[in-house]
Amino acid sequence: MGVRKRNSANSSKEAKKALYYAKLNDVPTSPRKMRLLADMIRGVEVQKALGMLKFSKKEASAKMEKLLLSAINNWEQKTNQKAEDGNLVVSAVYVDGGRTLKRLRPAPQGRGYRIRKRSNHITICVDSINNNDK
Repeated sequence: MGVRKRNSANSSKEAKKALYYAKLNDVPTSPRKMRLLADMIRGVEVQKALGMLKFSKKEASAKMEKLLLSAINNWEQKTNQKAEDGNLVVSAVYVDGGRTLKRLRPAPQGRGYRIRKRSNHITICVDSINNNDK
């Protein structure tokens, strides 16, 4: 690895140490359905976001809720504070497309219809209100 590339990698590692996030890869739901939930909780206080996800009728909300709890725990471990004291906010939510499983469904007259079973990767970043304003 070259010097420039190594310096760039080290600087990105240092930047990630200041972030409080949780990531979940290959969730078997389409990214479009997951982005509906992501848009719902982005920028909202953590306790309110947990309530919104808990009482949502969407199937993907259970996985998003579990991931948000993981991000909160990561924040608590890195800062040695409780989440209730920190005034936490969901600062960013990223939903990226994951791998797509390609399947064939039998169709009339010897044809086959393609089925794409999509998956996604979710990243939730959590930060306190004081750090978010800066």
